[in-house]
Amino acid sequence: MALYQTIKDWPAEDRPREKLLSKGAPSLSETELLAIVLRNGNASTGESAIDHARLLLSRFGGLKGIDEASPGELGTVKGIGPAKIAQLKACLEIARRLGSRKWETGQPLRSAEDVYHHFRDNLGAEKRELFYVVLLNNKNRKIRDVKISEGSLTASLVHPREVYNPVIRESAAAVIFVHNHPSGDPAPSPEDIDITRRLKEVGDVMGVRVLDHVVIGRDRFFSFNDKGML
Repeated sequence: MALYQTIKDWPAEDRPREKLLSKGAPSLSETELLAIVLRNGNASTGESAIDHARLLLSRFGGLKGIDEASPGELGTVKGIGPAKIAQLKACLEIARRLGSRKWETGQPLRSAEDVYHHFRDNLGAEKRELFYVVLLNNKNRKIRDVKISEGSLTASLVHPREVYNPVIRESAAAVIFVHNHPSGDPAPSPEDIDITRRLKEVGDVMGVRVLDHVVIGRDRFFSFNDKGML
């Protein structure tokens, strides 16, 4: 007689895989979703995939922690070998790619959230401040992104001449400014506000519409336009 119940011994409505198929993925907890990815536990120790999923989430503080952990760190968890590590990393990478909504050339601007999703992966975890200008045509369709500077935002690094040179070359009708805060907090600094004001004034003189300045933080963003600061 078995000393423990495997997931296959559970009532069908309680098994993660069957529950997903009958009720949909949103009905599952993170533990249950992770258990489906892991597929099986360890029969010799009596640990199920649910046990392994629960342990991983606890050890690394949730799915984000698991995603950020190295294969070596994941391998320190009992019962998590190379095959399961590969399954986890592949699944999380698929989720990341699906969640990354790139704003392609020729596509129209819809919202500051589109700008955030386009730049999030590159700027969200960047350790340096990077400043970009996004060039748009007269129908607010994207022409291209141009990196202007690297380093803390100052008047010397983000000079109107450097910002508007590509605008003139490409005959852009409108622009969006984008930069990141390595601290993770996207709230604008006094320097951000001053530089935005100066660049907006130059744009007005040149007849170039400044549509927004989006500050990228960690998992969130700040839009000057949405906050009525342009």
